[in-house]
Amino acid sequence: MFFKNKWDPRGRHCFVTGGSSGTGLALAVILAKGGADVSIVARNEKRLAKALQILEGARQNPTQILRAYSFAVDSEAGSLAALKAASEPFDGLCPEALFLCAGAARPSYWVDETEETLRHGMQISYWAQACTALVGSKEMVKQGVRGKIVFVSSVLAFFSIIGYSSYSPAKFALRGLAESLQCELKLYDIDVHISFPPTIFTPGYEEENKTKPFITLKIEESDSGLTPEQVAAGIFQGVQNGDFHITTGWIGDMFRASTAGSSPRNSYVWDPLYAAFGYLFLPIWRKSVDYQVQSHREEHYDYLRNTGFLAA
Repeated sequence: MFFKNKWDPRGRHCFVTGGSSGTGLALAVILAKGGADVSIVARNEKRLAKALQILEGARQNPTQILRAYSFAVDSEAGSLAALKAASEPFDGLCPEALFLCAGAARPSYWVDETEETLRHGMQISYWAQACTALVGSKEMVKQGVRGKIVFVSSVLAFFSIIGYSSYSPAKFALRGLAESLQCELKLYDIDVHISFPPTIFTPGYEEENKTKPFITLKIEESDSGLTPEQVAAGIFQGVQNGDFHITTGWIGDMFRASTAGSSPRNSYVWDPLYAAFGYLFLPIWRKSVDYQVQSHREEHYDYLRNTGFLAA
């Protein structure tokens, strides 16, 4: 890594899903400021229009192509339609970099989940990225594009806690997909990266807190979190550096290094130190979380009776 040129987005077509707000929009702005042609994709047309105005403010030259497209990307057909639309201004040439930021959390207790909510969790947080990666990589291979695919998972792909039973499985699945593709897509000189951001203060975070169990909120009280701009900057830096696993902050680095398995390391100097600290301190932190959950038992049973799950 010491002698490898940093990835430069200038003049490249970058495709960003979940690009109408939050981390996706912040990434799109960074890419536009770096001279990239940027296509942002999301469902909500009103938010997309506002996002495109923000993106225009990051324009570096009059020849940059900055576009917004309204598509649902949680199916192969929807992802392909979005990719084809974004490719039209480039004479059908597919994007050179895919930044997959689509996803959302709907926290709740496991006993409040249904088959429908569990499937929905996978749909919005796994399939919304996997389908775009599928159609995007196929187009890259067909066209001989040596591109990049950047998944945005979560620190909750390293561990999980109460309340995230419909969210963490999708984020773990994204990690599994990225691990496989990081190996397989070397056949075509396509780079794969995956980011594991912590709490991000976005409108989506405010929305998820509406359904988040009280005990989960309590556990997360000490979580300082990051802004979308901070997370986007970390992702961009990781991509530039050629990192496969991208984390932001020393806590994320501890989780990453201590759960890396056979994955490529970011640093053979720092990662062993992060892993050693993680080995010592993360189990202690987890015991404190479990203690808080057990202490919440009486309040939880009151909740179950109040909601009618248990007889009063």
